[in-house]
Amino acid sequence: MAWLDQHSDEYVVALGPSVDLTSALATAEELRIKRPTVSVVLVRDQFDTDVLTKAMHAGVRDVVVAGGDEKALTSAVERAHQLFQALRGPGGARQLGRVITVFSPKGGVGKTTSSVNLALALTDRGARKVCLVDLDLAFGDVAITMQLFPTHSIEQAVGSEDSIDLSMLEGLLTRHEDSLTVLAAPAHPDVRERVTPLLISRILRALRDGFDYIVVDTSPSFDDATLTALDETDECVIVATLDVPTLKNVKVALETMDMLSIARGHRHLLLNRADELVGISVEKVESILNMPVTAQVATAVDIAAATNAGTPIVSHKPGHPASQAYAHLAASVTGEPVAVPAPTPVAQAEQPRSRGLFRRGRS
Repeated sequence: MAWLDQHSDEYVVALGPSVDLTSALATAEELRIKRPTVSVVLVRDQFDTDVLTKAMHAGVRDVVVAGGDEKALTSAVERAHQLFQALRGPGGARQLGRVITVFSPKGGVGKTTSSVNLALALTDRGARKVCLVDLDLAFGDVAITMQLFPTHSIEQAVGSEDSIDLSMLEGLLTRHEDSLTVLAAPAHPDVRERVTPLLISRILRALRDGFDYIVVDTSPSFDDATLTALDETDECVIVATLDVPTLKNVKVALETMDMLSIARGHRHLLLNRADELVGISVEKVESILNMPVTAQVATAVDIAAATNAGTPIVSHKPGHPASQAYAHLAASVTGEPVAVPAPTPVAQAEQPRSRGLFRRGRS
């Protein structure tokens, strides 16, 4: 570690089979906290799911087999270099953080669960600092979804439009883990009337100075808070499910975003509860909404169980297909190469003949 402190341009540490697993994981954990720009590659003679899970929790970027495909190690080092460059920015300067807004015009589609798991996936096991902002100001559920009990929220920033900065905001954040913090929604719905668009805009801009990514969970409507977040956003994740009312609302929302020139070319469609047994195919969704599906999360009891336990699926079971889907989504919004392909959800059922769902075409 002392050697690394004197060599700030180093970006990868490979821990070979001669390093016992306990020591290797301890080293990875220390580097994750002290040198998040340094990726750890674990090289083992052999490994199983248990080793992989422990490695991921410790912050190991890649696990490769000793004496195996040489390209696997080369690819791991290349990914480490890409991450190092992304975190350091041009000339070693820190880049401003990016805002990712998660939105759906329909409630009950799993938007908050998706926001939480996306934020966790974006931390990349500690390599990035992420702030999750709950802008559902009346009924925000981010804190309770993560089983956090904030002592402060956005309410304490009310009236600070002219003085808000990162140091002030840091006192209002609730830490979930070393690399993820939360700015909670107010405890009482009436506070939303006092949270102005100007305050929201300045909060998001201040957070860019201290975080790599700011994930914003919004209300299911184009209210002032949501519109302000969308104005500030770099990338927008739109959450939909395979039911006619939701798809109708999402289609109208996309048309509204087109009219307002919001996030053109920076939209990512997350298909939640993607079970084609309900009779609507992914291809049909893409045709209706005139945009590709970025990631699919299949219906799974594990997701709800993990959420109810206060350990979202990305943290609880990083190897789960849903966790892989959120990792795929995170790679899409960051523009990084996708290391793990998003899993295909359930097998398709025979589709009934179309009855002209949303016959009205886009003009």
